[in-house]
Amino acid sequence: MRTERPEPILPARNLDETRAFYEKLGFVPWFRGRRPWEYEIISRGHLVVHFFAEPGMIPGENDSSCYWRVKDADSFYDECAALDLPSEGIPRLTVPVDTPWGMREFALVDPSGNVVRIGHDIDADRTYVPEDSEV
Repeated sequence: MRTERPEPILPARNLDETRAFYEKLGFVPWFRGRRPWEYEIISRGHLVVHFFAEPGMIPGENDSSCYWRVKDADSFYDECAALDLPSEGIPRLTVPVDTPWGMREFALVDPSGNVVRIGHDIDADRTYVPEDSEV
């Protein structure tokens, strides 16, 4: 069955470095450089991310980002924490926090400076109804 999902496309200063980083988190690369183009897709279940080569990119100047909604942000964080990333600099990992907008989330910054926010709805069982809705 086909699944509808977004698949962000992010820059990578080095595709080999990017593959290795995400493989440590259980992602599977699709191409491993076996294609005539400098492009990679990685996936882990329904989380799918595309990367295009941008070798001249300076990670500290990269403003690309995406958001991954996961079932359990704390469990995903524990897997990321096994990488022993610092809490500052690039790459980095921040600790999970409960946000005012109802998410439990943290940030993972990869070696290219892409910011990946990862979270889950704090009240996932509650049905969301916009405030201006007439329900």
